[in-house]
Amino acid sequence: MIDAKAILLKYYEEKSDLFRSLWIHSECVMQKALRCAKHCTLDIDIDFVAEAALLHDIGIFRCNAPDIYCVGDLPYICHGIEGRKILEQEGLDRHALVCERHTGAGLSADNIINQHLPLPHRDMLPLSVEEKLVCYADKFFSKSGNLTEEKSVEHVMQQMKKFGDDSLQRFLAMHSLFSHP
Repeated sequence: MIDAKAILLKYYEEKSDLFRSLWIHSECVMQKALRCAKHCTLDIDIDFVAEAALLHDIGIFRCNAPDIYCVGDLPYICHGIEGRKILEQEGLDRHALVCERHTGAGLSADNIINQHLPLPHRDMLPLSVEEKLVCYADKFFSKSGNLTEEKSVEHVMQQMKKFGDDSLQRFLAMHSLFSHP
């Protein structure tokens, strides 16, 4: 297992509000992903899911989102591709893909082009079961407000609807894989 916290601390000041909110959010996402994995019949690399969940938002410091302590120059939508760059430099190519593919319920090239997003014109959709699991779990926690409060499925569905029916359908497909009674 890699030491995800040590990797994050190469880029974040441990005592900062930004790191605190990132760490709490990432731990909540990890715990949700691991709970979902326990109830899933698919073959899942649990250690990788835990690591990837802790690292999925590593790129946020490069983005401008002052309400969550991010004072970088890039639009927040870029945090996934920035995270990919960082983790590729760390030699964590598989983890890097989780960073790029977790935004929303994933982004298709059509989404990126039609919404004029400042991202490369390529599909950034979660493909592996582990990528889908981290993407799914991430939707239930915010990096502002009450960081540990889990959103309801209905709330997440309303958020996904705002980004189009294809985004909602991708979320619902992940929900059918990972939800449990």
